[in-house]
Amino acid sequence: MSSKSNESGVLEKQTSSIRCIIDSPEKQERLYKRTLLIVVLSQIFGGAGLAAGVTVGALLAQDMLGTDSLAGIPAALLTLGSAVAALLVGRISQRHGRRVGLGAGFLAGGIGAIGVIFAAIAQNVPLLFISLLIYGAGTATNLQARYAGTDLAKPKQRATAVSIAMVSTTLGAVAGPNLVEVMGGFATSLGIPALAGPFILGAAAFILAGLVFLLFLRPDPLLVANAISEAQKVDHRNLSDLHTNKTATNNRGIIVGAVVMILTQIVMVAIMTMTPIHMKHHGHGLGEVGLVISIHIGAMYLPSLLTGVLVDKLGRTAMSFASGAILLAAGVTAALAPADSMALLITALALLGLGWNFGLISGTALIVDATHPSTRAKTQGTIDVLIALAGASGGALSGMVVANASYAALSLAGGFLSLLLIPVGIWYHRSQSVEKSESMTL
Repeated sequence: MSSKSNESGVLEKQTSSIRCIIDSPEKQERLYKRTLLIVVLSQIFGGAGLAAGVTVGALLAQDMLGTDSLAGIPAALLTLGSAVAALLVGRISQRHGRRVGLGAGFLAGGIGAIGVIFAAIAQNVPLLFISLLIYGAGTATNLQARYAGTDLAKPKQRATAVSIAMVSTTLGAVAGPNLVEVMGGFATSLGIPALAGPFILGAAAFILAGLVFLLFLRPDPLLVANAISEAQKVDHRNLSDLHTNKTATNNRGIIVGAVVMILTQIVMVAIMTMTPIHMKHHGHGLGEVGLVISIHIGAMYLPSLLTGVLVDKLGRTAMSFASGAILLAAGVTAALAPADSMALLITALALLGLGWNFGLISGTALIVDATHPSTRAKTQGTIDVLIALAGASGGALSGMVVANASYAALSLAGGFLSLLLIPVGIWYHRSQSVEKSESMTL
């Protein structure tokens, strides 16, 4: 009985706290800023966890499997695991709030990283694959955390809120690859294979990111956003509000936002996955691989503050066009770069990261614009599943393309695939213009 009464007391306290925020725009703004601060802190840890698998996952699998043709499997498993986790995290968040969903996702990623370490020690390939699948939960959660900052953001703040979450990932994500050799040496001193070293960092980072959400994300921003939306329905029952509620979910916006993020994910994962293998074949060491990947990850996240402002000011469509053009430049540069040219490889991977950044932030803003709080987290989780599956396909196919053709062929194919973003953006822009003119006529 006492346990039930304690539970009900906590629930009542949380409901009362949410009710106070609903009635105060100042408290909503304070909670929005506090949520961004918590997201920033968690993303610093999450970025370090994310970078571990990206940097050495393919090399660890290559070492354990003894073949290059399956070196894309780790990226495929990571993104496949991230697909399942994205769906679960989205649904848990919709039902119980961001705190529980994101906290559980990061903790699962930490457990997966620990599994990878044990797999490397035992040279157990099945355990490695299972652990990489679970580790993907951390990757999915790291990506979904960007939505937490948008729950209480005003429409003109949404892309900027996403960008703040993403730029904070840079601190951990850039440091992670540059610690490859340090963590490798630390692992070796413990009797663990050097390539498993970064996963020690990944385990600690994901677990800390999860604890930040579980301990500090109160009141939950998504639950508050839902409560505000419900209160507005009750308080303003007139024709204009009915129209707003009816059109709160914009299916065309959801489709276009999803397509933008899916295409950029395929191109980015495919080229990024095979770059360490390409470099290793041409005599580059782990330190050089770590440098290229850290610059790539920095370009994925560091420009986010500027990108968010540009997406809010110039529009979602314009920035998705820019994403396609930059990804094309990345693919062409990677294809033409001499294998021994660190400068051109760094340039290609930096452009690849920047193009992905533009696509992800513009696509995310489209999704947030097009969804209602009552279904937002669930929809976001479903879309992140598609993004993860797209990445899994890109990762799995990249090894086969390079084995049967070349790294240059893979890079060119990815670059030209990104051009599909342009007709998709034109279709959305035209449909929005038609809708706007029809609403003005009415």
